Amino acid sequence: MRGGYAPHMGDNGRVTTTEATPPAPADRVTPSRRSTVMSITGLATSALIAVLTVLPSPYAIGGAGPTFDTLGEVDGVPLVSIAGAPTYASTGELRLTTVSVSRAGSQPFTLGRVLAGWASPRQYVVPEEEVFGTPDQEDVVEQQAEADWITSQESATVSALEALGVPVPAELVVYDTVEGSNAVGLLLKGDVLTAVDGEPVPSYASLKEAIATRQPGDPITMTVERDGVTLSETFLTVDDGAGGAAVGVYIDPTFDLPIDVTVEIDSVGGPSAGMMFSLAIMDMLTELDELNGASVAGTGTIDAGGDVGPIGGIRMKLYGAVDDGARWFLAPVENCADVRGNIPEGLSVVAVETLDDAYEAVTRIGAGDTSALPGC
Repeated sequence: MRGGYAPHMGDNGRVTTTEATPPAPADRVTPSRRSTVMSITGLATSALIAVLTVLPSPYAIGGAGPTFDTLGEVDGVPLVSIAGAPTYASTGELRLTTVSVSRAGSQPFTLGRVLAGWASPRQYVVPEEEVFGTPDQEDVVEQQAEADWITSQESATVSALEALGVPVPAELVVYDTVEGSNAVGLLLKGDVLTAVDGEPVPSYASLKEAIATRQPGDPITMTVERDGVTLSETFLTVDDGAGGAAVGVYIDPTFDLPIDVTVEIDSVGGPSAGMMFSLAIMDMLTELDELNGASVAGTGTIDAGGDVGPIGGIRMKLYGAVDDGARWFLAPVENCADVRGNIPEGLSVVAVETLDDAYEAVTRIGAGDTSALPGC
């Protein structure tokens, strides 16, 4: 305000001012009751903000975590090792990306830090229970993350081998049926699926292919072994929610892998590294130097059939990738809405839906033929 008196505390503890001469005492006006109330209210608000900025807040803050080259080493040990088949070296990098999450329960932070996290494009802020569950759920959440991590590694191996044309035999056991599907009451937990419409299904991939030829509402006959007896049940498929056919059965496959894959990393949990492990396995098992020196990061779940699924925290993973030198990023198609408008400078994003899409993208990047790669 022009002509106002704006005192500041100097470095020596004395009051200084932006005005050349403070107003004389005689010029001062006695404060009105309204201005006094307003001043008290302002002080109370300031005090409340000050308290809130130092009190711990029950939120979790996520940011870019470390990236790991699935073709490289961790502490001198290869991140991915393959036994039972010849492997070939690569000149590039396939970096799986992670999110690091801090929580008030173990690392107290203030509301000020929470507000800063909300404002930052490199972080996200959510209530603690959305990440870790309620206190009585935390052990279950952690165990599930560990189980997802183990399953992800197996699915990565199966999908990589199948994509390379190496069949992976599997025993397909019914785990449960989907409520509301036509399989309820016909197929039971523990049934071993052996054929679809009379054609053997010796692998998960063959089962997926058999179902893919159907339309929602088509009849399908599934043959199972139950307590030593062979049974066949016919019922109608249902819509999978995306216009495709589904049988409404949860399958728990037991794979007979022709190779052994070992992953040496214990600081990552969850299934979101699956696609990058699959690509590493494919790269290591083929003589072609797909990357040709390129650094490609990415994220995405992978199932045994090679479908890439969406993940959380992709915005932070984009920043983690570019921070660690990647210039390309493979993102699940279903995450594109989160990617748009959040791509850091210097990073190009390729949208992928299947492992075949991802492998083609990697080989095109290595060959310098990137003009036709789909973005988000």
